[in-house]
Amino acid sequence: MMILNDFRRSMPQTMAMSQSVPSDSPRRGIFKRAGSAVLMLAVLGTLGGCGLFGSKPAHEPTPLTTFKQALNVKQIWTASVGKSGAYSFAPVSVGNAVFAAGANGSIVRVDADTGATTWSAKADMNITAGPGSDGETTVVATHKGDVIAFDHDGKPSWKANAGSEVLTAPLVGRGLVVVRAINNRVTAFDAGTGSVRWSYSQPTSTLTLRTGSGMTFVGDRAVVSGFPGGKLVALDATTGNPLWVTPLSYPKGVTEVERVNDVTGTPVVFGRQVCGATFQGRVGCADVQTGNGLWAREFSSPNGVTQDERVVAAVNTDGAVYAFNAADGSTLWHNDKLKYRDLSAPLALGRVVVVGDKQGYLHFLSRDNGELLARVKLSGAISAQPVLAGQTLVVQTRDGNIYGFRPE
Repeated sequence: MMILNDFRRSMPQTMAMSQSVPSDSPRRGIFKRAGSAVLMLAVLGTLGGCGLFGSKPAHEPTPLTTFKQALNVKQIWTASVGKSGAYSFAPVSVGNAVFAAGANGSIVRVDADTGATTWSAKADMNITAGPGSDGETTVVATHKGDVIAFDHDGKPSWKANAGSEVLTAPLVGRGLVVVRAINNRVTAFDAGTGSVRWSYSQPTSTLTLRTGSGMTFVGDRAVVSGFPGGKLVALDATTGNPLWVTPLSYPKGVTEVERVNDVTGTPVVFGRQVCGATFQGRVGCADVQTGNGLWAREFSSPNGVTQDERVVAAVNTDGAVYAFNAADGSTLWHNDKLKYRDLSAPLALGRVVVVGDKQGYLHFLSRDNGELLARVKLSGAISAQPVLAGQTLVVQTRDGNIYGFRPE
């Protein structure tokens, strides 16, 4: 039975009233109007202060300041795959393997310790999302909704269709390939055969961000995904039936653009809670079993959150990095020295929070106080969230290069 939860009812009133962060003004984004194949570019400044794919920025990126490097970051290898083009491709790690893809359909499996390519494959068409992998099945998707699977040796396995353009990397595991299409339909395919196991859809909103909203598994029980309208939804992994629906935030404002309130990035599960963020809404966490709200804060994020046992970190639409107490949502620190640099989603990694920018810099901030500890320059823009594979920090740039680092 579906349980509808409300953050405002479950959140302590004193927290809801006293722990607000000034909301961020909307910036430029690519929006999709429901019921139409036409995409609208809403010119409202810029998300993160920089234009998308070459459009003129509303703000110049904040100049980088000098600081004393307190962390040694060693590059241990580099590899390559196709360029990202107009899309964003993030690497995915499975144990000690890294899977990466480019817009031209190139896919590689790379050893996280050495950077050696253990296999490479090529889809027979350009792709818009992926890869997703559990190490045995690796999947990419296209603007026509084609879902293309490869086996553990990189050989084509099966092809299916999700019914609409796919911008979100497929989620692979538990014998499933779960695909989220831009029309808010989630389809689970059998990982071995490509046959449809179940599907679920949310009503479309009038205007939504044209961006991928990721999914994550909760044990063997559920798949959690975010949707337009600020909703987090947990789906039964066996049937696709909703286990709970929680409004992370609510649309507000008068115009359609002001009311855009999509969950951005991938919801992140750590321990008993799942956390996420919305555009023009809030950042917050819910109980992963029941969906009951634990805490929420006024916030606007273009690309979601990261969390560990101590912090939930997110980048706001101006490019300031915030860290919240994972237990109660109180602000621990914020760093505004990277504003308007078009930051990637952050990654909590031990004692640091790592974030990339459009100019190709990888920044390492202290998890404890937000101070800059290290900076590394890469060859191309970084729009995808870095990932950890084994003991290696892996970063993919928009020009198709993949880097392996070991912070020391």
